[in-house]
Amino acid sequence: MKIMAIDYGDAHTGIAVSDMSRTIAGYTTVINERSREKLLNKVIELIKTHNIAEIVVGKPLNMNGTVGERAEKCMTFAEQLRERTDCKVVLWDERRTSVDANRILSDAGKKRGKQKKLVDAVAASLILQGYLDFIAMKSDR
Repeated sequence: MKIMAIDYGDAHTGIAVSDMSRTIAGYTTVINERSREKLLNKVIELIKTHNIAEIVVGKPLNMNGTVGERAEKCMTFAEQLRERTDCKVVLWDERRTSVDANRILSDAGKKRGKQKKLVDAVAASLILQGYLDFIAMKSDR
């Protein structure tokens, strides 16, 4: 079974899905949707399509580790996924993933317009890869 990572946003939500071995991030996309209800329905459709067993929702804590408005929205979204799916839902500290995603795209030579369309998918990939590396390290112990 695969793992899905979500970089939740008010208008653009990045999605990344692991390979079957749960080693690397594979499929990525961005859902452009402002309606939370429509977004949930689209995410649930992706969960079914990709045979997802576990969902990692990015939780953007403030740099000092406190929970701000953005993290609260992500926590609410994660709870709604728990209520509507049979998947295990995990919150994952994702401080700086959007900053890192923008840097990666800039380093790859992506122009600002193209970069803006990809940043959420890249951020979701970074969330997913961080989580995959964590569970791999945990299982090695």
